[in-house]
Amino acid sequence: MRVTAYTTLDLVDAVARGHDFERSAAGVLDVTSDRTRPDCVRLKLELDNMTETELPAHMEEVTLTPEQARTVATDLEKHAERVEKATESGQ
Repeated sequence: MRVTAYTTLDLVDAVARGHDFERSAAGVLDVTSDRTRPDCVRLKLELDNMTETELPAHMEEVTLTPEQARTVATDLEKHAERVEKATESGQ
């Protein structure tokens, strides 16, 4: 995935987990739809694997309907508010 000025989040903390490994890595998270005749929302995640031997280069992509994308957005907002409240109150 190319990181551009339009990339949603160009540096996120991520973890890759497998049956017998767990590795932390920086990642790129992007939300897109086609510019012409969009038919879905795409959520893409790519981890930096420059130092990884167990994780070959790849990108995960989820294709969402508009309704599914809104459901994810609502859940993200709910959890963001929960974390903000806990952080502000020191919990």
